[in-house]
Amino acid sequence: MVLNNNVLQTKNINFFYGNFRALTDVSMDYQKNKVTALIGPSGCGKSTLLRLLNRMNDLIDGTRVEGEVIYEGKNIYAPNVDPVEIRRRIGMVFQKPNPFPKSIFNNITYGPRLHGITRKSDLEALVERSLKQASLWGEVKDILGQSAMALSGGQQQRLCIARALAMKPEILLMDEPTSALDPISTAKIEELTQELKDNYTIIIVTHNMQQAARVSDFTGFFYLGNLIEFNPTEKLFTTPEKKQTEDYITGRFG
Repeated sequence: MVLNNNVLQTKNINFFYGNFRALTDVSMDYQKNKVTALIGPSGCGKSTLLRLLNRMNDLIDGTRVEGEVIYEGKNIYAPNVDPVEIRRRIGMVFQKPNPFPKSIFNNITYGPRLHGITRKSDLEALVERSLKQASLWGEVKDILGQSAMALSGGQQQRLCIARALAMKPEILLMDEPTSALDPISTAKIEELTQELKDNYTIIIVTHNMQQAARVSDFTGFFYLGNLIEFNPTEKLFTTPEKKQTEDYITGRFG
């Protein structure tokens, strides 16, 4: 059961690396076909939160999560939930572009092939659709057999977005997707984010407050593992409810 157009919810999440508590009692609702930005100083827990939304933190030894992440009415941390399926439905794009050392075509088709899509015409259609969605088709359609490593940084990041979209996720997590890119490539990714929310729910971690203000509908401000404030982006940046939020966005600390 999804209420209020929420596609994903975190309920009273506490997260530990060994004995260190990285997140404290975080509850948030993520709305369908909206962009939610997570902001705050380095080490405040925003990337940790992003990674636990699709169980990427499971891959780190000694981590523990308390509370619930509700997706499609179920807690994704319940014992009978397959984390691989969760990661297919909730895709991820990382801080640095990380294409596989394969052709552009094989980067996009790697995941779908593992999930049993083998017909050449299906794979070709999927590659075209995913690259078009990532605004990259026009630049690479004639070089699909060439190595993805030959692309520029910005193109590589859009390829990684296309690779995530090829799995047909419902939600796309983006962990500082433009921090390694130049301003022109950054603008392209921001523009792309706006286009993609017609079809996907996007959650983005960013150090760049201007970027959060430009691309997101909702913003959560984190500090020392606590969610200080979560509001529509315009409200959070113009009339924040908490003094701590105001101090951060006006540059008094952080």
